Amino acid sequence: MTIFIDRHPYRYEMERVSQMFFPGDKIQVKEGVPDQQEYIYTGMNQNKIQVAVCISGSLFTREEEISPQDEKNEIERKMAVAVYKLLSPITKIKPKWGILTGIRPVKLLAARRMAGQKPQEIEKHFKETCLVSGEKFALAQRTACLEEKILSRNTPDSFSLYVSIPFCPTRCAYCSFVSHAIEKTQILIPEYVELLCRELEYTGKIARKLGLSLRTIYFGGGTPTALSAEQLKRICGAIRENFSFENLWEYTIEAGRPDTITREKLLAMKEAGVGRISINPQTLNDRVLEIIGRRHTTAQTLDAFYLARQCGFDNINMDLIAGLPGDTLESFQNTIDGVLSLLPENITVHTLTVKRSASLSYNQELVERTGEVEKMVDYSQSKIMNSGYEPYYLYRQKGTIGNLENVGYCRPGKEGVYNVYIMDETHSIFAVGAGAVTKLREPAGEDIQRIANYKFPYEYLGQFDEMLARKDKILEFYDRKGKHLASGKE
Repeated sequence: MTIFIDRHPYRYEMERVSQMFFPGDKIQVKEGVPDQQEYIYTGMNQNKIQVAVCISGSLFTREEEISPQDEKNEIERKMAVAVYKLLSPITKIKPKWGILTGIRPVKLLAARRMAGQKPQEIEKHFKETCLVSGEKFALAQRTACLEEKILSRNTPDSFSLYVSIPFCPTRCAYCSFVSHAIEKTQILIPEYVELLCRELEYTGKIARKLGLSLRTIYFGGGTPTALSAEQLKRICGAIRENFSFENLWEYTIEAGRPDTITREKLLAMKEAGVGRISINPQTLNDRVLEIIGRRHTTAQTLDAFYLARQCGFDNINMDLIAGLPGDTLESFQNTIDGVLSLLPENITVHTLTVKRSASLSYNQELVERTGEVEKMVDYSQSKIMNSGYEPYYLYRQKGTIGNLENVGYCRPGKEGVYNVYIMDETHSIFAVGAGAVTKLREPAGEDIQRIANYKFPYEYLGQFDEMLARKDKILEFYDRKGKHLASGKE
């Protein structure tokens, strides 16, 4: 489908809104008036927004009035609403998040609360102005309440540390992360671990020089437990040597694949001070696991979970995905019920997202499964919250089936603090390892700067010194944005 942009600057948002109604199709964007038989047209003419769609030989149009007092954001919103209201009855698709296309809907809600808007005003804005469904607004509101408490603990001098381990036993069909199957990259791992420890040492010096306080540590990837127990000890030891744990709230390692988890690795993590781990089955259906390329079984998931409990871990997250190829509503419900029976402290339910760099691609079957996937997500939310869990963070991604969401649930007092901080962009996150991106947040403001490491392990190893020098930009950022971190003032 082609969308024509005529005399207005809202190209990106109109493309995103249009994409919701043509999942799997590539939206082409052109300037000017239509010159073909099938198209979407968005234009402005004096005091009117004009929207049209020509499909299967039929032309549909809609107009919206705008006033001279309307600001750009309001004009963009009106145009998005016009596109939504025109395309929804034609395509029979009704996105539950309305015209919201961003990844952080809870942040929008929280901003209105911070601005002093009354609850009924916020609800009206989301439901009537942005066309968000009642159930999604209620979910965002419930998430915001718990998220607010977590965010209130932040201080201007705080930061988090992210450690990237970009290696996996195999690559899953849906995966778009910069991770590499271990059989092809095994030879790189020893040198990678050594250089990662050097980067941790350099980053620790910067944190100490700035007087920053480390609050959370998160190992991601990839699959961190694709490394050996000794390699994990080496990295964890480098963190302990170079960072103060005095004010640390949370230390998470995403153990991930059950087939990589051993007693030796769990004990190494426990000894290092790790308090929270993630064991990610994605599904408890062995046939689906085989389809998506995960070489583990449900039995291995259960064994890994019980082993982690035996090793003393009392804060375990489990990741699941709604909409996996080969999965059914009944099978997914069995997965939710099975995971709940284990009583993990956290459950994170993702909706399948199709990305360009993944081997899984959007096809008609996935489009036709949207209704079933919506039922999966609805079941997970109802069953998990009725089992004593609360949603504590929520985000959305481009290319997600049904434009749905990913939600993290927790038992009381077991929130994943790092997850909230990275999603809200609350404070700086110093990131080390291949593919990692340091995100610097101004202590007393809103400015954000990113410093990217080299993406692939072979680049990281080959150009390490050049990449390490980029870390000095952290000092430059804090020098510009203010040194009085204790008060958050320049």
